[in-house]
Amino acid sequence: MKTPFWFRYAVFVSAAIGLSACSAVPSAGPTAQEIVSNDSQPNAITGYVLVDIDHRIAGIVARRQTTSLAGMFKAGKNPPDVKIGVGDSITVTIWEAASGGLFSTASIDRMTPGSRTATLPEQEVSQNGTIQVPYAGRIKVANLRPAEVEARIVEELKGKAIEPQAVVTITRNRNNTVTVTGEVTNGALLPVSGKGDRVLDVIAAAGGIKAPAHESFVRLTRGEKTANVPFNTILADNRENVYVRPGDVLTVVRDPQRFTAFGGTGRNELVPFDAAGMTLEQAIARVGGLLDFRADATGVFLLRFEPAQLVAEMLPERQGQIDTPMVPVVYRLNLRDANSYFLARAFQMRDKDILYVANAPLTEVQKFFNVIGTLASPVVSGAAIYNVAR
Repeated sequence: MKTPFWFRYAVFVSAAIGLSACSAVPSAGPTAQEIVSNDSQPNAITGYVLVDIDHRIAGIVARRQTTSLAGMFKAGKNPPDVKIGVGDSITVTIWEAASGGLFSTASIDRMTPGSRTATLPEQEVSQNGTIQVPYAGRIKVANLRPAEVEARIVEELKGKAIEPQAVVTITRNRNNTVTVTGEVTNGALLPVSGKGDRVLDVIAAAGGIKAPAHESFVRLTRGEKTANVPFNTILADNRENVYVRPGDVLTVVRDPQRFTAFGGTGRNELVPFDAAGMTLEQAIARVGGLLDFRADATGVFLLRFEPAQLVAEMLPERQGQIDTPMVPVVYRLNLRDANSYFLARAFQMRDKDILYVANAPLTEVQKFFNVIGTLASPVVSGAAIYNVAR
């Protein structure tokens, strides 16, 4: 039976429409080939750059991402040297070897021995850095350790008191303090003890943290240096629990970490993760892995902004071509290569990362034929009705 001309024409038109609409087939995002082809040209200074994750790239990124209190503040490995400062309050206690001296009282009888010590009233260190000690005069104490002040007092009292000894105690420490603020129960200026206080000691003295530990970062500022470390990292690694020093500012910050998953993964969603970190391997597993009948294992991409200096280190050929401090970078991982799984385990996720898994090429072809089938279905139905009618 001869097929009607109008039927052949309708099928032809349907196919033509389908072919022209191939680029409009529904998709969760670009294909791997589209992402690769849109990589900025070598002479471009704008747009994203594509970086294949290998051992060299993973090593460069890992070195750049590491933040350490122990590494930034090497001096914090030892207790600070606490000294007396202007505005501090101190007390001085003086002993003599026998009663009846300048700072002792004579015994009245055998049953009532005299006192051999005297504690001077609490004094605040004056603006010129001195305190007053009877029979010794003004004693310079600013920028000295308590033991050094004790030696000065004893030296000034020799020949006046009976074999004097002195003990100097800082009762109100206004100079040797640490500022604790942010997500702590009681933010305050806290004194630094002579034995030395570590980061966790100071946080505990401020009442502990208010925010969830897995969302908290500890930011330590000392002079012009600042380091930001997850709270859980300090708990897990005692090397990060460094000694604080006078003048330090310790801030506890609540900063929930999240990445977004799109494309051929088990779930497309915003995913929270621990402040202590998550690897790319863990991130892929967290969203259900790659979908068997949809994902392109060669097209696993991680999108983030990186400093221009880091991009220049990863891609020396691009050095001098970037005109912005932060560059959009698309990292590519080929999970058809078994080595890539080890690389994914070494590659750390960051807050606001985008994980995108492209659809496999066959998936797009299948979608296309589904569209053709949908367009041709009315024509086929019409032909069937036409044949029945004849």
